[in-house]
Amino acid sequence: MRWDSNASLRIETPLNKSHPISIGLFTSQEVKKIEPDGPLVHLEIALQDIGDLEYCKKHDKSSPAISSNEATRLSKKNVANQQSHATGSTVTTPIYISTLLPEYDFPLVKAKGRSERDIDVISHTTKINFQKFRTCIEIFVLCSIEGIEGFAMSTVRVKLHIQDRYVVMDNGIVQVTLSNPGGIVTGIRYNRVDNLLEVLNKETNRGYWDLVWSAPGIKGTFDVIQGTSFRVVVENEDQVELSFTRMWDPSLEGKFVPLNIDKRFIMLRGSSGFYSYAIYEHLKDWPEFDIGETRITFKLRKDKFRYMAMADNRQRCMPLPDDRISGRCQILGYPEAVLLVNPANPELKGEVDDKYQYSCDNKDIKVHGWISNSPPVGFWQITPSDEFRSGGPLKQSLTSHVGPTTLAMFLSAHYAGQELVPKFRAGEPWKKVFGPIFIYLNSASDGDDPLWLWEDAKIQMMNEVQSWPYSFPASEDFQKSDQRGNVGGRLFVLDRYTSKDYMPANGAYVGLAPPGDVGSWQRECKDYQFWTRADEQGYFSINNIRTGDYNLYAWVPGFIGDYRYDVVMTITSGSYVEMGDLVYEPPRDGPTLWEIGIPDRSAAEFYVPDPNPEHINKLFVNHPDRFRQYGLWDRYAELYPDTDLIYTVGVSDYTKDWFFAQVPRRKDDNTHEGTTWQIKFKLNSVDHRSTYKLRVALASATLAELQVRVNNPTAKRPLFTSGLIGRDNSIARHGIHGLYWLYNVNVPGAQLVEGENTIFFTQPRNTSPFQGLMYDYIRLEGPPPSNVKDEL
Repeated sequence: MRWDSNASLRIETPLNKSHPISIGLFTSQEVKKIEPDGPLVHLEIALQDIGDLEYCKKHDKSSPAISSNEATRLSKKNVANQQSHATGSTVTTPIYISTLLPEYDFPLVKAKGRSERDIDVISHTTKINFQKFRTCIEIFVLCSIEGIEGFAMSTVRVKLHIQDRYVVMDNGIVQVTLSNPGGIVTGIRYNRVDNLLEVLNKETNRGYWDLVWSAPGIKGTFDVIQGTSFRVVVENEDQVELSFTRMWDPSLEGKFVPLNIDKRFIMLRGSSGFYSYAIYEHLKDWPEFDIGETRITFKLRKDKFRYMAMADNRQRCMPLPDDRISGRCQILGYPEAVLLVNPANPELKGEVDDKYQYSCDNKDIKVHGWISNSPPVGFWQITPSDEFRSGGPLKQSLTSHVGPTTLAMFLSAHYAGQELVPKFRAGEPWKKVFGPIFIYLNSASDGDDPLWLWEDAKIQMMNEVQSWPYSFPASEDFQKSDQRGNVGGRLFVLDRYTSKDYMPANGAYVGLAPPGDVGSWQRECKDYQFWTRADEQGYFSINNIRTGDYNLYAWVPGFIGDYRYDVVMTITSGSYVEMGDLVYEPPRDGPTLWEIGIPDRSAAEFYVPDPNPEHINKLFVNHPDRFRQYGLWDRYAELYPDTDLIYTVGVSDYTKDWFFAQVPRRKDDNTHEGTTWQIKFKLNSVDHRSTYKLRVALASATLAELQVRVNNPTAKRPLFTSGLIGRDNSIARHGIHGLYWLYNVNVPGAQLVEGENTIFFTQPRNTSPFQGLMYDYIRLEGPPPSNVKDEL
């Protein structure tokens, strides 16, 4: 947690004098660095307004609960009416303060100090019980009161040390060392640990920005971005911001990506961590190029960081990188996936390790990282905004994995393929700011549960999210809050075969992205996107939008297709655009005859089998994300060794009888063959002169083809074919979705019969076990009611 070091409060002492007071938040180790001289102040503090979380029901039993409104009321009262007194050199007075995070009530807690020089007595620990987080946060309150002689410290000022080969930022809590002028993070000192980064690695392989780039049609080149020039942008007691640049000119063509790159690092006073962001710029006359990936990478000490956390239900003790070397593991279907044969921790023997098992949707990647047990230290990568990531909220990216490695992914083709690779062609200028992201460090006392560090990291994440956009980055390319605009409105859904009324678009994803076709946002990868979720009544508000031109896009869980507001809107500084009531009419020609699945852009509702017992990751046993297990594609041939899947409408259950992915069948000779699935259904009557509509929504496609035939599986020409589509590789990478595809197939009534009918879905591509399709939702619609002769 971090409090504003510039904040001050005024209190009334028993002497009826008003004094400013500074509040600082420190770990026990940081407190022990302080040499107090003179009296401390007894404080009663109402911690309030922390986070957008449910109300904390389990209050500290030693003190009454206090609400935000009550704390505000009390803060306005004359504290002389409160119980205050002075004894010797010690002052006792109640103070009510508000932290940076709104709308959360905490219990009244007490932080006490004594005038003795014994620091352990002075830094009395106050623990707050969290009902939601099931943890305690240690708070040390240090105070200085103007006019009272003695102790006068809030936080240590930020210091900058510039050497020939290194630059060091130090705020008394954390010390960060960067190479000069490269801008590679070579060391992070914190909490009695000289370096949290892997000291066995070369300095260039510890903490760095990197990218993969290529000229068009050329294989990509991996580049750890080394600056060639260093300058100090900001240096004062409260902040240091450093710039490490690498400028491009024609003499570097073919050697380096044609970008000007400015990497920035920021340290703030009183902050338990540091920030990083970068500005990439391509001038219009520079060479063409593709950029397949860019990110920040941190590689931590393997002798300390063994426990990884990325969600409440996705955290575990991880293997060592040494467990993945030859003789200690067995490589499975691809190099990233290994079976641990002889790991250092014998409890991990027989498990699968694969970095893609820890991927996550952009919308859910807010905080992830690692915990060290000795000493108890947390290293967390916090991403407070998705605006600079590609592909929108559903794009999946890597997080943390064995190394121990922590990533901040900005651009990648993962779970999407080449469609998410930015391609810059002749005459195309481009500039983009990636970040800032925050590297947050926290610690616990010896003997405390180290998992408290994860709970604290989540609170810090919420702090950062609430503070976005940050006010402190010095670059003019990073727009501050007053330079941005806002959009609000309400979205309805009109599906006349579901309801004659307008239905609020409950839970709709609503976003602004660069102008494009309907649904183009999921393949957009060059500029910024801004997304939110509509509430139960369909109201939405998108705040802090960078200036520029956008379309408004949306999709609504429970309905197929995409919405786009056709008029391009221009966001200007300080603007608020009220969209009013918007109506999305999803694709629909007639009444639903039958449907399979849930239209939510995921195949998670379908049957996901248990993994091969020899290829298990124990984390995902009985887990909602059971699809993250390795090798599930091979289970299809075990379930359907000779014939393919047959689904009977009205009899089958898609949660049990529809396999999550249509993949090739592995044969006895270890080759593969295409598969044909059948959907059987009855029609009591058929209008042979009308057209029926088959809606097929795909959640993923990897070098696959969908062929549709009706009542004739051997027809030379299918009624419909998608052609070869998709490169998202979600089957191999344990993603239950990739890019979304929607096909609307006209089915002539003449091809249907009264009674039993069968639709055949053939996926013929079979050169790899990972080729295939994941379905999101399938629906057959009848003709409009006026053309239907009889009820079905």
